[in-house]
Order: sequence, then C-alpha cells, then structure tokens
Amino acid sequence: MCKHAGVTGDRPLVRTAEAAAALGVSGETLRRWSRAGKVKPKAKTIGGQDRWDLEDLQEQVRQLTESGQG
Repeated sequence: MCKHAGVTGDRPLVRTAEAAAALGVSGETLRRWSRAGKVKPKAKTIGGQDRWDLEDLQEQVRQLTESGQG
C-alpha cells in the first residue's frame, strides 16, 4: 500500500535531496539505494516522487551498515 506524501506522526516527510543531504550522500545515491531495495521511502507522491521520514531512513541506513550491506 502506498501512502501519499505528508507527515508521519509529528514528523514531516522530506524530499530525496533533503534526505540525501542529511545522510551526507548525493540524491542519486539515495535513489540508487531505493531502487536496489536497500532503503524504502515512507511515502510516494501522486507523481511518484519519494518522500522520506529522516529518523526512519537513518535507522534503515544504520541497520544496513551494521549488517555489512551498506
């Protein structure tokens, strides 16, 4: 089920460029990770753009790093 962009609880969802900057990677790197199934956006816009919950994304990356897949 796809959620549409907005907020998750009290946290706003951010665009790929903002999420990538928060991680210190390029937007293309984050999109590549998403296409490979390494990370999953919290929502997609009606137009198909990813929206990210930063805390959730940081946790996904932490788990990838710990498992040696990152």
